[in-house]
Amino acid sequence: MPYFDAASAAPLHPVARQALLASLDEGWADPARLYREGRRARLLLDAAREAAAEAVGCRPDELVFTPSGTRALHDGIAGALSGRRRVGRHLVVSAVEHSAVLQSAAALEAAGGTFTEVAVDRTGRVAPGGYAAALRPDTALAALQSANHEVGTAQPVAEVAEECRAAGVPLLVDAAQSLGWGPVEGGWSLLAASAHKWGGPSGVGLLAVRKGVRYAAQGPADERESGRAPGFPDLPAVVAAAASLRAVRQEAAAEAARLRELVELIRARVPRLVPEVEVVGDPVRRLPHLVTFSCLYVDGETLLHALDRAGFSVSSGSSCTSSTLRPSHVLRAMGVLSEGNVRVSLPRGTTREDVTGFLDVLPGVVASVREQLGAPSGPAPSEAAAQAGAELVVDSLGKRCPIPVIELAKVIGEVPVGGLVTVLSDDEAARLDIPAWCAMREQEYVGERPAETGVAYTVRRRV
Repeated sequence: MPYFDAASAAPLHPVARQALLASLDEGWADPARLYREGRRARLLLDAAREAAAEAVGCRPDELVFTPSGTRALHDGIAGALSGRRRVGRHLVVSAVEHSAVLQSAAALEAAGGTFTEVAVDRTGRVAPGGYAAALRPDTALAALQSANHEVGTAQPVAEVAEECRAAGVPLLVDAAQSLGWGPVEGGWSLLAASAHKWGGPSGVGLLAVRKGVRYAAQGPADERESGRAPGFPDLPAVVAAAASLRAVRQEAAAEAARLRELVELIRARVPRLVPEVEVVGDPVRRLPHLVTFSCLYVDGETLLHALDRAGFSVSSGSSCTSSTLRPSHVLRAMGVLSEGNVRVSLPRGTTREDVTGFLDVLPGVVASVREQLGAPSGPAPSEAAAQAGAELVVDSLGKRCPIPVIELAKVIGEVPVGGLVTVLSDDEAARLDIPAWCAMREQEYVGERPAETGVAYTVRRRV
């Protein structure tokens, strides 16, 4: 059964498994102790730190291991903000950062600080100069992902780092998705990553803080990991994480070229095989193994379950999944379609046969889900039928995506060209998906206004 969700968690690399099993026998003792078992554990920990630091591109004494990538982000942001509290309490982030970064920004705001979100374009990339414009005299820290976890778009980290350097502001980079493919270029100040993204074990993150960056670890003082990650380290997992990072880096160039070719196949064929599809993310400046597309008139959760039954494990940033009833903040910031969203992220070793098998079943699965939901399947009603009225109101209150868009698509032909259709909806996803549908179908999105219940979205028929 092909597994296509490596962006969430990559399968454990064989080197990680070997290192984990070996270090269970050798690395169980406390590395802070001076007896031989402790010294042996300390040697393993030091070797793991050196290997990870080499991959990151920092000094070993600048890097600590944390219990997760999320913890590395939270601690990195909190420590940098505290270390520079005399400068101010303002944080700059992009609108498509991982939720861990946005949660830290919200916590800062709740505590009396402020943050600014830098907008992205329709590919999910921040514009040149975007961070420079957002930096202020009281900015203590800026944060930017190296590549987006939902759509794969790579960010201009080196350029943003230079903008921050010129303003005297440290830059924290979330490198969780990219570190397995190569080091992060540019003059970053702090970096966080997570081992399970590159094929290491879960429960291991890393945080690098460059020398000279003002940093004050939060919480009670602890003698371990430079005081930045208190508690006894999971040494076997740390060793496995470092060993697998070194291994995947050695394979990265060849594997990236191979997977990029498979992703290009998906990007090219999906729009030809499935009608009403939008492939999102930057087509060039992106991760080599990840592609995301959205299908009109499809319930994301139903689509993922159907693909799972067909033998393919994929993920989604759609608003219609079991984990959330809100649109993905990444897709919302990009202004692209959120309904029926599918993220395919290929693990190392994925074959062409795996991908062609997915492409073979996808059209039938999407068509089946659309049929279940009553999506429009034929041409729009005739112009004669369109003369029946110049304005229609569609009551979609209480209905979740993609139903409001499906109902809009069904009636747009019932008004003449220039006529209006107003959709009443209380589903938050409609704010994103109705304008996205208009862009895809060459209709005019007039705007929204509060309604007695929910929101009224108005569309003008153009074709």
